Amino acid sequence: MTASKLKVHSIESFGTHDGPGIRMVIFLQGCNLKCLYCHNPDTIPLKDGTEHEIDSLVKRAENMKTYFGKLGGITVSGGEPLLQSKALIPFFKALKEKGIHTNVDTNGSVLTSSVKELLDEYTDLIMVDIKHTHAVGYQQLTGVDGFGSSLKLIQHREKTRKPAWLRYVLIPGYTDDPDELIKMGERYKSFECIEKIEIQPYHKLGTHKWEALGEEYQLKDALENTPEQIEQAKTILQPYFKEVKIN
Repeated sequence: MTASKLKVHSIESFGTHDGPGIRMVIFLQGCNLKCLYCHNPDTIPLKDGTEHEIDSLVKRAENMKTYFGKLGGITVSGGEPLLQSKALIPFFKALKEKGIHTNVDTNGSVLTSSVKELLDEYTDLIMVDIKHTHAVGYQQLTGVDGFGSSLKLIQHREKTRKPAWLRYVLIPGYTDDPDELIKMGERYKSFECIEKIEIQPYHKLGTHKWEALGEEYQLKDALENTPEQIEQAKTILQPYFKEVKIN
């Protein structure tokens, strides 16, 4: 990869669940985690994807600008977009010059010098996926010993006072323990940069993708949330955050 290209998995033109307003969502290829519940496992391999010239992506975004309105813009997701932070710097810089809102949807595990430059200078919003509330659960779900990385990223974001959202997948029996939700609330309650936390109810929409890749879906026995479980989690988290949203 060069700084003039991004390795892209797919592009969604009218996303409404990946940041404020209507957004063009660019799913980048490659991830450093392998979450058991991942609904886009085909974005994980670094070797796959299609190279896109940054100039062409900027033009595509510019053509969409009238649809974005005052709130919308570009979201880069994945995979893990911050693995391509060096190429995202000129991309986001060009978008900012054209008045387009920029957002990164990240697992929070990468904090290099180029990531800091990207986030500090050119990223209007970051959405950080909090994988688990403790180290053992984090490693079980992601396959990586990286608990605490998301907190470090939020701590860095706090220095700039630029907005951040948290996202949390609520998996019955895995990530919905009330005491652990309280611990998460306590861990993040003091950050002024955090505007909201989004609870992502667990679903199995990506199961067939794992099968298509010739891999077994590891959480096939997990149940989807009941409305009562979702409401309980929201009630627990509300004292700690400015807004708790159910996606």
